[in-house]
Amino acid sequence: MSVTVFIQGRNGATRWQPGKRWLLLPVLLIAAGTGLYQHNAKQIQQQQASVDNERVAREEQKNELIELKGATESQLAILVTHVAKMQAKLARLEALGQQVAKDYKLEDQFDFSSEVGVGGLSELGSNIELDQLIQDMDRLVSRIDNNNVQLSLLETVTSNLHIDEERYISGRPIQKGWLSSPYGLRNDPFNGRRTMHKGIDFAGKEGADVVATAGGVVTWAGNMFGYGELVEIDHGNGLRTRYGHNKSLSVAVGDVVAKGESIAKMGSTGRSTGPHVHYEVLRGGQQIDPKKYVYRKAG
Repeated sequence: MSVTVFIQGRNGATRWQPGKRWLLLPVLLIAAGTGLYQHNAKQIQQQQASVDNERVAREEQKNELIELKGATESQLAILVTHVAKMQAKLARLEALGQQVAKDYKLEDQFDFSSEVGVGGLSELGSNIELDQLIQDMDRLVSRIDNNNVQLSLLETVTSNLHIDEERYISGRPIQKGWLSSPYGLRNDPFNGRRTMHKGIDFAGKEGADVVATAGGVVTWAGNMFGYGELVEIDHGNGLRTRYGHNKSLSVAVGDVVAKGESIAKMGSTGRSTGPHVHYEVLRGGQQIDPKKYVYRKAG
């Protein structure tokens, strides 16, 4: 097959018959067009893939922001809990401090109801991370706990001081009555012989209260030869007191009694001529003159 091309010019029509190579031109044009289309299609696909990847990346960033927000809110909740705990502990410390200050009459030197003056540069800086802040607050809680322990110890010490005051022997073993026989040599009321009286007798109305002259632990509550119904109290430091000739007893062995507490009723049991209390003070197991304890000021 052959192709003839007529070209119209000024001098008439000219006939031109192309060779076989010219017949390949349309094929080449079609092939070039197809290649260009495929290239453009590939670029469009790549651009679309890039857009899709960008969309996915933004979605991931959005999810990360949501997770970060949730974590921050959780840390803030923990922070609020820490603050609440510290406030509760500080409230207790303030209450203890106020009580101690009141007990020792130091209200003019210690005021736990007002804010404490503070100042100086902060070591935290302007940018505070929650983790670091929580760690600092944990250390603060630890310091508060330590101060709490110290205040508890101080409270125990003051309680011990009160116990020492309770154990301080002073005053008479009766509320109403009179001294009927002092400590020392006297004529025995039963045989008239000169004998040693190892206590002080306080006479009064039968059934009147007999009271402890100091706090301590009851080591004897019952009948003892010569004493009748007897109460003995150990006050520590080697000191004990005895209360004899009672009508009835109000305590038992092992009881802890306070200073001024009623321990018996006045009577005349044992070797006695009438209602009275035979009162003794023993140091290291030996009777001593109770006079200085009876008339000294309360501790």
